[in-house]
Amino acid sequence: MITGELKSQIDQIWNTFWTGGISNTITIVEQLTYLIFIKDLDDTENVNERKAKRFNKEYTPIFGKDQQHFRWKNLKEMDVHERHNIFSNTVDGIFPFIRNLGSEKSMFSKFMRGASFGINKPSVLDQVMEKLERIDMSQQDTKGDIYEYLLSKLEGGGTAGQFRTPRHIIKLMVALTNPSLEDVISDPSAGTAGFLVAAKEYIDSHYEETEIDKYREHINKHMFNGTEFDATMLRIASMNLYLHGVEEPNLIDVDAVSKDNTITEEHTLVLANPPFKGTIDKDSIAVGLKNVTNTSKTELLFLALILRQLKKGGRAAVIVPDGVLFGGSNAHKNIRKEIIQNHKLDAIISMPSGVFKPYAGVSTAIMMFTKTETGGTDKVWFYDMKADGKSLDDKRNLLIDPDVFEAFTQTKGDFTPERLSQLAKAHDDFNLPQILDQYRYLKSDYWGKMHDEKGSPIMVHDIPDNLGFDKFLDGTCTHDYSDRTSQSFLVPIKEIEENDWDLSINRYKEIVYEEVEYDEPQVVVDRIAHLERERKELMNQLKASF
Repeated sequence: MITGELKSQIDQIWNTFWTGGISNTITIVEQLTYLIFIKDLDDTENVNERKAKRFNKEYTPIFGKDQQHFRWKNLKEMDVHERHNIFSNTVDGIFPFIRNLGSEKSMFSKFMRGASFGINKPSVLDQVMEKLERIDMSQQDTKGDIYEYLLSKLEGGGTAGQFRTPRHIIKLMVALTNPSLEDVISDPSAGTAGFLVAAKEYIDSHYEETEIDKYREHINKHMFNGTEFDATMLRIASMNLYLHGVEEPNLIDVDAVSKDNTITEEHTLVLANPPFKGTIDKDSIAVGLKNVTNTSKTELLFLALILRQLKKGGRAAVIVPDGVLFGGSNAHKNIRKEIIQNHKLDAIISMPSGVFKPYAGVSTAIMMFTKTETGGTDKVWFYDMKADGKSLDDKRNLLIDPDVFEAFTQTKGDFTPERLSQLAKAHDDFNLPQILDQYRYLKSDYWGKMHDEKGSPIMVHDIPDNLGFDKFLDGTCTHDYSDRTSQSFLVPIKEIEENDWDLSINRYKEIVYEEVEYDEPQVVVDRIAHLERERKELMNQLKASF
């Protein structure tokens, strides 16, 4: 969410485009994206140069000797008209350069083919670059906020139920699924590639560079996949991934749930926030999806699509509106039954309705499942997220230490006493570390040493080291996962089946009501009479003083 100084800076850039004769929002978004991309290319080159110098290691430069004038640091020092000529030159200018960055037949080069310069006035380019230079875009969130804010001016925050997923929720979902170097990762509603970029960042922070180098071709050509039918978003996604070290992502220009999408059993991990409340013409829907859930609702069709795209053993973390969890139509029940009965539903993480504010107040949940084709769901873990680290109003102000907020998913499990203390103190305002930690425990070899099948803690008097107390947050290994009054509990599949496959957390959570004792009516009346006598007495004293 853009606020304060950053919002003012973007508004100034917006006004510069408008006064310069560019009023189409999508055009502004595209042109601004290209400029951010060009700036980031130079930033990336600077980082590579410093690494090469520090480690005495060779690297392939982005800019050749004859292309140094395309670097942001050199462009911003040029004469206004000379710079504009470099941007508007359609033969050997900067746009032909960025269109040819990827390999000749890559998806990146395909989508960048449509990239063209659209700022006709040298003075407008100069002003926009000057204002852009003042914005600190070292955080990936900033760029996402810029795109979202500009699009919100046209669309009111989203179209067909599509809203930008908050980055900390993306990071949580990525960490829960723990991507590996061998994964083939997909987002069927890719947008600006936020999930794919976060997955790449997770891998970069969890593996040594020597390990990553062994998988370089897989990372560049096979690991990252997505579908998106908006041309602008595809270009943004391509540039976003390129800047994060993915040279040839497989981004496909197609309506994901239509007959044109033929992807089947190709991916090992799906991360997605599919559009809510969207519909598609029934004649256009891929036949296989209708066999799973006969509907035109996109939020249900995407779940069927994800099952189709996953390889056996593949896993998924998907944001769904609450209606998917308790909807009473046959289509709703069928998709839930399919996932629970024929595959393995691992978790339902209920999120507060303020997570998507100010763009929407919709209640959502993260659904986590594994494709097995042979069932495997014996119990489902429910977690009632009450606080995500930010205020749940339209302002979405940060409530905890920024360092804790940013870094919580980047651990490899080596919790220090200081870190444990930080996370424990933050819990009331920030449930995400506990969610990640408890899910990690439930999936680990330690589970079962301290709990029975229902999730009740087993009494252990002499605690050996192998129970994992030093591997998890305080309380994770001793929590009662059968306690339905807590934020975290397990529900057996039999109970879910008896409830017509309902996955709403409110169906299973027990509410504890605190007993409030009231005084007898006569006691209350006597107290009021006493106050009235005191009031009259004070009034008489006041009158006597005149």
